[in-house]
Amino acid sequence: MEMKKPQGPFCQSCGMPMGRPEDFGTEADGGKSKDYCHYCFEKGKFTEPEITMEQMTGKVAYFLVKMEGMPEAMAKEISKTFIPRLKRWQ
Repeated sequence: MEMKKPQGPFCQSCGMPMGRPEDFGTEADGGKSKDYCHYCFEKGKFTEPEITMEQMTGKVAYFLVKMEGMPEAMAKEISKTFIPRLKRWQ
């Protein structure tokens, strides 16, 4: 399976590429977040403040399998490698 390299910027919580204005989350003042997507960040707060990095890697792997058709082993490896490097998990 050939993978095209996604273009950034990436959500610094889940790793989703944010290529369109509507992909970006919102700050408390209503402005666009430069770091987080609309799934992870709304009105200046994380949508899932209690989620752990391990839970996020599982969630992202599930998405890659279901929505992108990626093999499960590959999805798990990519999420375990990529998610810990993001700003939220440092």
